[in-house]
Order: sequence, then C-alpha cells, then structure tokens
Amino acid sequence: MTTTEPTGDTQAPARSRVVEWGDPIVTAAGMSGRTGLEFLQTLVAGELPPPPILATIGAALESVEAGKVVFTLDPAEYHYNPIGSVHGGVYATLLDSAMGCAVQSMLPEQVGYTSLDLSVKFLGAIRLGTGRVTCTGTVVHLGRRTALAEGTLTTQDGKLLATGTSSCLILGG
Repeated sequence: MTTTEPTGDTQAPARSRVVEWGDPIVTAAGMSGRTGLEFLQTLVAGELPPPPILATIGAALESVEAGKVVFTLDPAEYHYNPIGSVHGGVYATLLDSAMGCAVQSMLPEQVGYTSLDLSVKFLGAIRLGTGRVTCTGTVVHLGRRTALAEGTLTTQDGKLLATGTSSCLILGG
C-alpha cells in the first residue's frame, strides 16, 4: 500500500490492483439457522467469506454486538476521486454497511432487512495520511416492520469525518 500522498506525476507508471473474493452464495447461505448476530459473528471470526463489497473497497468487519457493528478501512489511492481525496461513495458504502449490519445484528433467524434510505453528512476529508478510519453503526429503533440506525465515520483519534442515518425495511418473520 502506498503511504505517501500521490505525486501528481502524469508520467508515473499506471497502478493496478487485483481483487479476490469468496463465493457470495456461500456467505448468504451461512445465514440459515442463525440469528443476525450469530451470522455476523461468523463473518468476524472468518468462518464465512466476507461479502464481495468488503474486498472491493478493502474494508473489514471488525466487531459486532447486538445493535452495534464496527468496520475499518485503511485509505488507499484506489479510493480517490479526481480532486485527491477519498470518494464520497466509499464513505456512503461504509456507513450503509455498518448501519445495515447493526440492524441485522438485532434480527432473529429467517429475518433479513433492506435499506429504505440512506443519508450521509460529509464533515471531513479522508486521504492517505488520515490513517485507518472506523465506521460504527448503531440501531436507534427496531420496530416490527422498520428499523432506524445511525452511523459515524471517525479517525483513530476520534475526529468525526461523516455521519449517517438509514431506515431499513424488515423482511420476513
């Protein structure tokens, strides 16, 4: 991984990245017979392959407890937008994942969710020098048909980079 800011040298050799992921059907099948919390715990333990989106952006599911999920990401050049900072879509993907998984962690067997909406407030730029960022999703309300979650994206020293809210539709049950 690059640890310095890009040089801006248009003559520099092209960079490349190979992304590998496990079979997403295997991961989804791992939900069978498990509560949402148990399923997510198997992902943290490495017993099931992580979803391909985590490999794509280079994020990791670090921890899960009922109603709270934590993801981490080490910013890299491949996250950059044209103006030299991490693309807002990476922020949104982290927040959507954390908030949705926080909801999943509260659900019984055979019950899932889907996002109804996502709102993100961008508060600070992420660059290579920012270091590892942490995205935490927390359930605020869990009803019979809908749930509400909040998320924060912070630096290791606690600087707030973004916040999010998400409404989720509860499926099944």
